[in-house]
Amino acid sequence: MKTNRIVIAGILAASTFIAGCAAPGYPQASSPYPAPAGQQGAYASYGVVDSIQVVNTGAPGGIGAGAVVGGLVGGLLGNQVGGGTGRGLATAAGVVGGAVVGNQVEQRSHQGGTAYQIGVRLDNGGYQTYTQESVGDLNIGNRVRIDNGRVYRY
Repeated sequence: MKTNRIVIAGILAASTFIAGCAAPGYPQASSPYPAPAGQQGAYASYGVVDSIQVVNTGAPGGIGAGAVVGGLVGGLLGNQVGGGTGRGLATAAGVVGGAVVGNQVEQRSHQGGTAYQIGVRLDNGGYQTYTQESVGDLNIGNRVRIDNGRVYRY
């Protein structure tokens, strides 16, 4: 019974650590010149495309939280099987199997793709960067309209 408490405490500690490592999402727009008070999102801006950069939004490579949590759960379940040397082997197999399954689940849930950061030199002299999933027919030097955080050719 004491072993189960240690395993459960380890799972709680690992999940607390993993939750603290969560990364925030991509910012949608940034500007040193905020929109006038009371008009944020209520008007369209105009400018010229200054840069277009490809951003990978897929899952990062390597071992992630899914593998760690899967390994912990697999180890806990494997520890419930057998006795003596068999229990140790079942625990080890549970850790490895759980880590593999957890990693696969994490990779499938983070199937991302490509996003584009579009830098726009605004007519008012400001500069904004927008992240969106496609550029359509935008090219550097195109005249654009920014409406509700999206860049459109003008």
